[in-house]
Amino acid sequence: MSPIRFAFPLALVTAVSLSLTACGGGDQDDASGQNTPAASTPAPSATAESPDASKTPAASVRRTSAELAKALLELADLPDGYQVEKDDPAGADKPFSSASSKCKTLVRFLNATEAPGAKATTHRSFSAGQEGTFVDFGIDAMGNEDEVAYLQHAYRKAVTSCPKVTMKIGAGRYSMKVEEISAPQFGTDPYAFRLTVTSGSRRGLEFTAATTGVQDVLVSVTLLAGQEGELEGATEAAVAKAQQVLKKGA
Repeated sequence: MSPIRFAFPLALVTAVSLSLTACGGGDQDDASGQNTPAASTPAPSATAESPDASKTPAASVRRTSAELAKALLELADLPDGYQVEKDDPAGADKPFSSASSKCKTLVRFLNATEAPGAKATTHRSFSAGQEGTFVDFGIDAMGNEDEVAYLQHAYRKAVTSCPKVTMKIGAGRYSMKVEEISAPQFGTDPYAFRLTVTSGSRRGLEFTAATTGVQDVLVSVTLLAGQEGELEGATEAAVAKAQQVLKKGA
């Protein structure tokens, strides 16, 4: 089975950069971790289990990026005040790192610009102004439901193994707490996690991500500086459209 990586949207890295530099920037990583804010929505305690390899493999489904794009939310689907964000060029520096070997997999996921396990992929990003929420919607066609389950398992294992990562933007380094959070209950086997800046002028800034299965595709929703309830609503809308457009076996 090919290695699977989480494609962290480069546009979100840019949004984080603008948010941090606009508020002082240049803070150094707080290695002590003493400034970690309390979690607002902790996830229920659970042990991630590997997908059942003994069952009959799911049938493969062929998707195209054009087909996936039709299943993504568009500007007209969002509340007033949002605007489309342009894609950033590939090849940007890898912003995430960690001194802990336990975080090696998650760092690789976060720094990835593509997911080699996917057969087709597409995403679309929006923002509600410079001080508003930044949101990215993505869909990865994994070929079948088993591959979706395997990818979800990989996310869980990577997040639960890593307590903290460091994000570098320009000369600044920001410590970010990693934690699983309660996932919006839409789609199949939903999962969610959060990265929180724990030091410097932007202490408390949050990046949240939710992933869930819709048949043979993985739907992802990522938010920067989101408000309470936004991840839930965005995930519900994203899953509903994917279910409507991507008919099973189509």
